[in-house]
Amino acid sequence: MNQSIPLLQASEIRKSFSGVSVLHGVNLTVHPGQVLALLGENGAGKSTLVKILAGDHRPDSGTISVAGKEYSHINPGIAKNLGIRMIFQELNDASTLTVAENIFLGEWPTRGGFISWKTVREEAQRTLDALNANIDVDAKISTLRVGERQLVEIARATRTKARVLILDEPTAALSSTEVEQLFHTVRVMRNRGVGMIYITHRLDEVLEIADNVQVLRDGCSVLEARVATVDRQKMVSAMIGRDATAVARPTEVELGTTSVLSVSNLTLEREFSDVNLDIRGGEILALYGKIGSGTAEVAEALFGLHPATQGTVTLKSQPLEMTSPNAAIKQGIGFLPPDRQRSGSFAPRSVAENLAAPSWAKLARRGILSHSAEREAYERWRGKLNIRSTADSRQAIINLSGGNQQKVLLARWLERDVDLLLLVEPTRGVDVGARIDIYNAVRDLAKSNGLAVLVVTSDYEEVIQLSDRALVMVAGRITDELTGDAVTAKALTGASGG
Repeated sequence: MNQSIPLLQASEIRKSFSGVSVLHGVNLTVHPGQVLALLGENGAGKSTLVKILAGDHRPDSGTISVAGKEYSHINPGIAKNLGIRMIFQELNDASTLTVAENIFLGEWPTRGGFISWKTVREEAQRTLDALNANIDVDAKISTLRVGERQLVEIARATRTKARVLILDEPTAALSSTEVEQLFHTVRVMRNRGVGMIYITHRLDEVLEIADNVQVLRDGCSVLEARVATVDRQKMVSAMIGRDATAVARPTEVELGTTSVLSVSNLTLEREFSDVNLDIRGGEILALYGKIGSGTAEVAEALFGLHPATQGTVTLKSQPLEMTSPNAAIKQGIGFLPPDRQRSGSFAPRSVAENLAAPSWAKLARRGILSHSAEREAYERWRGKLNIRSTADSRQAIINLSGGNQQKVLLARWLERDVDLLLLVEPTRGVDVGARIDIYNAVRDLAKSNGLAVLVVTSDYEEVIQLSDRALVMVAGRITDELTGDAVTAKALTGASGG
C-alpha cells in the first residue's frame, strides 16, 4: 500500500446525544505502521470517536475514509470487513473456551461440513508464534492472566487481517512484565504495517510506544503532533486546558517526630512475610511492586480484610486490632480499594450518602441521620477536592466519572477524620486532570492535618509524583527503600524486577 495514503482518516466528525454535542468536527488520521496515541480526560469524546470508527455509533456528519475509500458512516460488519478491530478495556472473550477456540471464535474452519479442530489448533499456534506470544493454545481462557487474555484478543484480530487496531486503555490492569509483552506485540504489528490508535492515561506509555499524539478536550482536537516534538507538560496542559507544572518530586517538608503507624515482622502466609515499616505524621509512604507482589495484601491486612498470621502493628503507639474493617475504622483507619465500583462504593446511592457512610454515627442527631447532614458533609469536601457532579449531592455515584468517584471515596475518610489512610491503586483508570487534583489533595491534607498515608501502587509515576519515600516489594518481601532524588522510574522498575 502507498504509505502516503492514510489507512484510516476521519474528517469533520460531529456527534450529539439527546441534543448535547459530544464531538465538534474532529479530524483524525492513521497511516500504515503508525501508533497514534489518543489522549483526553474522561468525557473529552475519545470513546465516542473510536466507537464511530469501529461502527458502533453513526456520526451526525463528517466522513470516514479507509485506504482512500470514503464512507459517510460504517457499521460493525463493514468495519470488520475493512480490517478495523477494537480491543476494549473490558475483555470480550469466551472464558470457558480454549485459547485456540477464542482465536477462531465465530469463524470456524470446516472440512466436509465439520469443524477442523486440527486446523484451529495449528493456525492458532502460528498466529501466536507470529506475535512471539508464549501461550498454550489448549489452555482455557479463564486460567490466563489479564495480559495473556489481551494478547489472545490481539491474535484474533491479526488472524483476521486487521489493518487498523484500536486499543482502549490496554495496560490498565497489567503488570509491568505484561506491559512489556504488550509493547513488544505492538511493535511487531507496527512493523507489519498495521495502524493503531492507542488510548491511555499513562503519558510514559505515549513517550515509549507512540509515533504521533492527538489530544481531545471537550469534543475538540486541541493538539496533534509527533511525539518526538512534545513533552509531558505540553500533553497535560492540552488535556486539562490550563498550564501544568512539570512532573516533579514533592518538596521536602518537616514531618512529625513519632510514628503514626509502626509495623514489625508482619506476615500473612502465602502472601507476604516480615514486613517492617513506619509512617510519620504528614508523611506519604509508597509501597511499590508489580501486581501480585503482595503490596495490596499488606494494606488489606492492616484494614482487617485478611488478618495477618504474625507480627505486631501499632497505631499512634497503641496496639492495632486487625480483626475486621469495622475495627480498623473505629481505630482511625481509612481504606480505598483498587476496585472502587465493586468494593468501595454503593453504586445506586447518591454521592452524599457514599461520602457520609463511615460517619453516620458522628453525623446523626439523637440517633437519627438526616439527608441534610449528609449534604452538609458533601459540601464540606466538594470544593476542596474539586468534585464535579451534575446533580450536586443527589447524583448517584455510579454516574460520575472515575476520577470524581474516587474523590468522593477519598472525602469519605477525610470526613471521618482518620489518622491513617490506606490508598490502593488510587488513580487506576483516572484521567490526568483528576490525578492532579487527587495528588494535590492528598499532599495538602497529609501536611496540614498530620495524616499518615500509605499508597500501594504498581504505577511508578504515581510513586514519583506523590510519595515522600518508597518501599519496593518483590514476591512478598520488602527488598529496597528509596528516598529523595533516588526515587526515579529507573530505580523503581529496576528494584521491582524490571
